[in-house]
Amino acid sequence: MTTDHTTLFDPLRPRLTRIAYRMLGSVADAEDIVQEAFIRWLATDLASVRAPAAFLRRVVTRLCLDSIKSAQHRRMSYVGQWLPEPIVEDEVDALDEVTLPLMLALERLSPLERAAFLLHDVFGVELKEVAETLGREPNAVRQLAVRARENVRAARPRYALTKQRGLELASAFFAASRDGDTQTLRSMLAADVVVHSDGGGKRSAALQPVIGYDAVLQLHEWLAQLWAAQPSQLVQFAFIDGLPGFITVEGDGVMQTTAIELEDGKINALYIVRNPDKLRHLSPHDDS
Repeated sequence: MTTDHTTLFDPLRPRLTRIAYRMLGSVADAEDIVQEAFIRWLATDLASVRAPAAFLRRVVTRLCLDSIKSAQHRRMSYVGQWLPEPIVEDEVDALDEVTLPLMLALERLSPLERAAFLLHDVFGVELKEVAETLGREPNAVRQLAVRARENVRAARPRYALTKQRGLELASAFFAASRDGDTQTLRSMLAADVVVHSDGGGKRSAALQPVIGYDAVLQLHEWLAQLWAAQPSQLVQFAFIDGLPGFITVEGDGVMQTTAIELEDGKINALYIVRNPDKLRHLSPHDDS
């Protein structure tokens, strides 16, 4: 019985984890949710389940909805800016267009709007199944998805960026910022560029976004002086929640991820995660 349950569950685990992560913005919480779903799955009579994938999506979504309230409460007391735990991939997932800016936009939605949008618009779940999952009528769920779509429209990807081009821009920005190449940085930054950094009160980071061309350029001129004395060690270039970027270990030994949002060939946002609690799944050692 357990073997049959596991055989059915294991191929679905990656997709279930991705759904939970998009709902919660936390790798650890998503893994816990999926493990709880597996425990419940083990106690389920397989003969009573016609569609295991749909059944498990329903279980995971409902567990996420139960968890969101406590997650939102924790974020109210979070020190500084909150960013999702970074998911690092060598390729952009063509089946999941949720980038980091869109994940932040999802935070503004109600839990039911978020669930309806993710399940229907992102993961392609039929409206009838979404309605059953949320315990709502299909028309009500359709309205939830419409409202969510309207609220996050501006944060959805608006450009096609090849893997090669994205990583080339990430490489150019890394070199210019670490070398103090102000001229190159000036050519790369948009006028309304914004820097978001998440230290969680455990590592140095700006408590508020740094906004505007001059302020961001000044910040990087100051950082370049620090990097000259304590050089960064590049770990890898990659896609971080769908955006090109890189992982580094800074001169003080702190790991961080930097994701770059581009529009019209210019950098219009940077997302930097330094909170060690959010990077443990990327690090071979405990960085607390």
